[in-house]
Amino acid sequence: MLLTDDGGPDGADGTAGGADPGIAHVHGLGIDPADGALMVATHSGLFRIDEGRGGAVSRVGDSFQDTMGFTVAGPNHYLGSGHPDLAGFEAGQPGLLGLIESTDGGETWQPLSLAGEADFHGLAVVDETLYGWDSTSGGLMATTDHRSWETRSTVDLLGFAVDPSDADHVLLGSPTGLMKSTDGGRTWTSAEGPDLVSLSWNADAGLWGIDAGGQVWQGGEPGWEPAGRLAGEPHAFLATSDAFYTASADADGITTIYGSPDGEKWEPIFRDDG
Repeated sequence: MLLTDDGGPDGADGTAGGADPGIAHVHGLGIDPADGALMVATHSGLFRIDEGRGGAVSRVGDSFQDTMGFTVAGPNHYLGSGHPDLAGFEAGQPGLLGLIESTDGGETWQPLSLAGEADFHGLAVVDETLYGWDSTSGGLMATTDHRSWETRSTVDLLGFAVDPSDADHVLLGSPTGLMKSTDGGRTWTSAEGPDLVSLSWNADAGLWGIDAGGQVWQGGEPGWEPAGRLAGEPHAFLATSDAFYTASADADGITTIYGSPDGEKWEPIFRDDG
């Protein structure tokens, strides 16, 4: 995942006649195991890309909320964070959504904890532990019940990933380089590797990341190896057991979502032409 700074309501809210801004800027990607659709969390709501229907793109639900943190927790089960859209503000939602949850594939969202207090710009779950990085405090936080949180440390980071085989093993990309923790994010040491801005760790695919220049890297022993390269600024990165996905601004600055079978060869599956 890649953590970006964004917030506040947009003019389009799904009810007031504002134009739908579309995918525009991507904050997170995930595969829903219910049907294999690629879920795309953006500055203006949630979208799905159904590769089984030729890459058909559709908006999910009526919310245009700025979905900053996002992770798929199970079939049709998502966790998120961010900021409400204009309709949400007018309905009394706080500017910081804290942790929110959808159990119907993103059609609706409900608050779980830290409403008005936290703005998670990254979420990752392994086993029973959910990690979140709160942009308002810089705190890397963890919970096992989605309601009571522990701040493990305060860190300046760009993106992070958790070892799917060990929930205490966390790797993050920071402005000063890679850092690792083996005690659940409580303490950190420097790690060898490229300067990554987005990381993804999958039990089958392994550890992957992308740097600010669009170079994709594969982690492992004895070290990191370069894979494919994409033009433009990366927005999000996802490694799965079957394929790899990234959202980036292409050479023309237009948000494009790419897919790859191996992390080497990348093809666009969506381009936000407006």
